[in-house]
Amino acid sequence: FLSPSLCLFLLPLHATASILSGWVESPGYPRGYPPDSSLNWSRCAPPGHVVALTLTHLDVEDSDGCEHDALEVNGNQIDVLCGEKSFKDLDSMVNPMLLSSAKGCLSLSFHSDYSNTKRHTGFRGFYTLQDFDECEEDPDNGCTQFCHNYIGGYQCSCRPGYYLDTDEHTCTVSCTEDLSGSLRGVVSSPSWPRPYAEHARCSYTLSVEDHLQLLLHFTGDFDVEQRADGRCVDALTVETSAGTLGPFCGSVAPPSPLHTKAHHARVVFSADGQGSNKGFTLRYSVTPKTCPGIVTSKSTMTPQQTEYHHGDTVTVTCDPGSVLDTGDDAYKSSCQRTGEWSPVQHCEPVNCGQPDISDEVLKLVDKNPNTLFLDEIQFECESKYYKLEWDEKYICEASGKWTSVNGQQSFPKCIEVCGIPEEAPSSSGRIMGGRAAKLEEIPWQLLTKYPRRGGASLINDRWALTAAHVVDGYEESPITFFGGLIDALKGKEDEKDTVVMKTKKIIIHPNYVKGILGNERTNYDNDIALIRMSSRVKLGPTVLPVCLPDVDGGLKEQQVGGVSGWGAKETKDKTKINEKSQFLRYTEVTRLEQKKCEDTPSLPNNKRMVFTENMLCAGADGKDSCRGDSGGPLFYPRLSSGNQKNRAHRLVGIVSWGSPCEVGNDSTKGYYTKVEKYLDWIMETMKI
Repeated sequence: FLSPSLCLFLLPLHATASILSGWVESPGYPRGYPPDSSLNWSRCAPPGHVVALTLTHLDVEDSDGCEHDALEVNGNQIDVLCGEKSFKDLDSMVNPMLLSSAKGCLSLSFHSDYSNTKRHTGFRGFYTLQDFDECEEDPDNGCTQFCHNYIGGYQCSCRPGYYLDTDEHTCTVSCTEDLSGSLRGVVSSPSWPRPYAEHARCSYTLSVEDHLQLLLHFTGDFDVEQRADGRCVDALTVETSAGTLGPFCGSVAPPSPLHTKAHHARVVFSADGQGSNKGFTLRYSVTPKTCPGIVTSKSTMTPQQTEYHHGDTVTVTCDPGSVLDTGDDAYKSSCQRTGEWSPVQHCEPVNCGQPDISDEVLKLVDKNPNTLFLDEIQFECESKYYKLEWDEKYICEASGKWTSVNGQQSFPKCIEVCGIPEEAPSSSGRIMGGRAAKLEEIPWQLLTKYPRRGGASLINDRWALTAAHVVDGYEESPITFFGGLIDALKGKEDEKDTVVMKTKKIIIHPNYVKGILGNERTNYDNDIALIRMSSRVKLGPTVLPVCLPDVDGGLKEQQVGGVSGWGAKETKDKTKINEKSQFLRYTEVTRLEQKKCEDTPSLPNNKRMVFTENMLCAGADGKDSCRGDSGGPLFYPRLSSGNQKNRAHRLVGIVSWGSPCEVGNDSTKGYYTKVEKYLDWIMETMKI
């Protein structure tokens, strides 16, 4: 059969008087409720009322936790009921709890399961609408003194001498007074010298002419409630246009007289709802205004006086590290009758501004640094292939200049790390009979193929050195140099890993005699040229500069150096000289003594070659630079001279000329331009 189900709906309270009270009962009561039956019921109370339910009968199937059949009542709390109880038990233990909250709702829900072992009559209850006594039953009703309950609500009231504040709950006293225009008088806490009223909110307005200032003299006892930790429970404050003085509390009065430095002030006193403290009393008076002992922050003023009166003039000087908007550091200001200085100019911290860095390799560690007085900046180079020259930290000084910790005002420079290849060198061989070099082993070696094949040495990220005869006649022509390679076939502009360098300027030494063909030249004195690249060379493990030698720091007699290039080499059977090598080759040579160098070879026309003090010669048995090596480096120390991790290689010579590279000929001696002789010229020329 279909189980009956009953739902009751709440009508608005004003719709009929019958909903102020009535009965609610389970389906089928008192014959017994059927299986699978349910009931949902609710009533809501208007403001100041509660809904109360009195159960007169309860007979519902009993089960553990009332999980089968149950009556659930939801009001101030949730009650779940089952089993059978007498009216006496209900009235003493259950009914007192069946209440809604004030202005809340009371609802109940009844349900039965699909079967019962015996018939149960159910429940019946009577509900009524009752007044809620806020004064007795609501500790948070908010009335600070008296509370009066009436049906549907309550009202607060106060003792004589108090009035109800605008919140209609707090009792306070009338202690707000406007004393504007009065030059002297007395202000006290309410009821002084008796304990002040609770919940006091007092405000006393004092106002005089603008050339006067108010003085507050505290007299008698000072007794304003204070916590043990020193914080104020009740408080006295003095509000002025310049700021607020206080809060003051405790048993120690503020300093007297209290100079407000203002012609308008408001004395504010506030108290909570507890305590029996006496409060305060003060006498107010006036005196002509004086100007403060400071015109603006970050400055000093002269002359120094304990007080400044109307008409006094001072010189205001900004502290070191501060400056006026005008750029000056001092101005004059006069004390006005209103107690103010005029004019007032503000001293602001010196701003050194963003550093103007012309070196594109030099970077700031912090890309957006603070730039005011005493702020710091720190420099670094863009990569490990550069090192800072001078200090790395600079401070914004009072002068507005960035200055290093050691007093340097010029910014540091990023100097190329030179002469230290990343690839560890292996054992040596020969150029003519030398060994093939490895990539990264001689990263300063450059190659040009046209108009003449030759070598060069990178000495920084914009300049290279070569022999003058390599570029003679082509100073005004752009020449392409290649770096970062050992295979000459990769010397092409579209080669991915090859570094391509275009010349911007070629400068041959002014004392080199130009325009003589190689087979007619007998004098290679001053065979040196500087090459300026059109853009900065991107340094890396395959392209790094070699160091220049120190003054008198060239290769000494019997010292062994290294020489490299793509010049001629012997065939494997040593019966023929190839015109040029595909791969970069390297060998070691020993500087020979002066006498051997002066014994120069002759040209086919029997004219002897000229040896000068600007040259050196070096070689070894079957080892020498040869055709196509011209312009390449002679460097020291040699690659195989032990642990060279931090030992820089220096360019001591430039491959210049030598004996004809022929099998069987005396080709063990080559001549090199002595680089140390040209250091001044190199440095001066690179400044152009």
